[in-house]
Amino acid sequence: MATPKGFAKFIIVLTCITAAIMELIDTSIVNVALTNISGSLGVNIEDTSWIITAYAIANVIIIPLTGFLAEYFGRKKYYIGSMILFTVASYLCAQSGSLVEIVIWRFIQGIGGGALLSTSQAILFDTFEPKDRPIAAGIFGMGIVLGPTLGPTVGGYIIDHASWPLIFIINIPIGIIATFLSIYFIEEKPGEGTRKKEIHIDYTGILLLTVGIGCLQYVLERGESEDWFNSRIIQVTSFVATTGLIGFIWHELTIPQPAVNLRVLGNTNLAFTTLFTFVIGFGLFTSVFVFPILAQRVLGFTAYETGLTLLAPTLITLVTFPVIGKLMSKGFSPIPFVVIGFLFFALYAWMNSRLSPDVGRWDFYLPLLFRAIGISMVQIPLINQAVAGLAPKDYPAGIALNNMIRQLGGAFGIALANNYISTRYAVHRYHLVENITSESEMFYERSSTIAKGIIARSGDVAGASSKALATINQVVDRQAYYLSYLDTFLLVTVFFLVMIPFAVFLKAKKQSPAEIAATAKASEDAH
Repeated sequence: MATPKGFAKFIIVLTCITAAIMELIDTSIVNVALTNISGSLGVNIEDTSWIITAYAIANVIIIPLTGFLAEYFGRKKYYIGSMILFTVASYLCAQSGSLVEIVIWRFIQGIGGGALLSTSQAILFDTFEPKDRPIAAGIFGMGIVLGPTLGPTVGGYIIDHASWPLIFIINIPIGIIATFLSIYFIEEKPGEGTRKKEIHIDYTGILLLTVGIGCLQYVLERGESEDWFNSRIIQVTSFVATTGLIGFIWHELTIPQPAVNLRVLGNTNLAFTTLFTFVIGFGLFTSVFVFPILAQRVLGFTAYETGLTLLAPTLITLVTFPVIGKLMSKGFSPIPFVVIGFLFFALYAWMNSRLSPDVGRWDFYLPLLFRAIGISMVQIPLINQAVAGLAPKDYPAGIALNNMIRQLGGAFGIALANNYISTRYAVHRYHLVENITSESEMFYERSSTIAKGIIARSGDVAGASSKALATINQVVDRQAYYLSYLDTFLLVTVFFLVMIPFAVFLKAKKQSPAEIAATAKASEDAH
């Protein structure tokens, strides 16, 4: 199949990146709107978080199945069908009048959205000449980083200037345009979707994956709010997740036509690539989760200000990704990029762990710049490494597994961050309160000053002391949370530094442009 040229190539690239960014934006755009949605639907925040959980569960279930489903239905038909499903579900999310209704449609939206990620990547790779595919990886990696970062910015702006249904409505015109562009510009590969009779549908594998991953994602997303293993439902879902995933692995390794080809993980390079990808997902999603909470809960930023703070330095990826992609296309070894990228991300997290509580928006610019550069340097080599050393027929399986692992890393990171913040908050609060006693001269002076201020403003002499204590309690809470967020950034630093020595297990052989072209040409011929 000939690669498209000129305007057609530009349109395909634009469509694929838009679809991938749209899917990834929806993983974080709802985060800043939960308070508004909960008030509108008349439910509490804890229950409203199911809107996020449902989307994440659907994403993680469908991503590893995309290779199989694209082969069964035909990649173009599957891609367009997924885009239509995502768009229709977005409309129905906006029209939902109850929590149950919106959670159901968010799950369906996640089924359509999860398929867009891997399929967009595969179509994008086929759009470029073999020797230029690392550049395609750079363009796609840019979308992976911009998507979760744009979510809080777009969501914050909408919440500040409109109502929450617009968060879903904005997907509709984008989805419609992307669908029509896909119909007219994306070509079917020879023979795609014509082998249905030859393909065995692995119903058992799909069921085990759905149950295992679904329960695991539930445990990761809801464990903290359910008090982990003190909760009966967490105990049951943990058991089902463990049983389902072990059964899934055994089943997929013992049948000739598995839904997910786990045998590719026998390739040492891919196995370690997925490990690095897991940590990148952990860092990327955890940073997008922890930073907005720190900025809004402790520093007093609005949702929109928080999004803009994240977005500005991340725009450097518009320059760094293409440059690194070009260098990779010339056959540079991935190891230096991965090592330097992990060091930059560790530096970002360490700098955030040392912040003072009186920082402003621009104080975050340099650390977030290091984050953006670090992710840029890591994403492209890891996207290429996902298929390096695999047979061409195994490329879709390698890409799908890599994308699933990134999402799982993000889910694990958010769950770990939630739990770690709660634990460290309790420790820091205990130590702060320990120093507040009736004999403390500083405590007496501070409470007296606050009480006098309350009396001066309101004339409430009787309630001034209790209100002063409540104010001090709020200050202690804020300080305890602030310290726990710094501890979480330090934990992220440790994760990234610990991973660096494992870079020696990645494929280190420097390939020439001719070798890269030959490998990619074999992939093109096989498809």
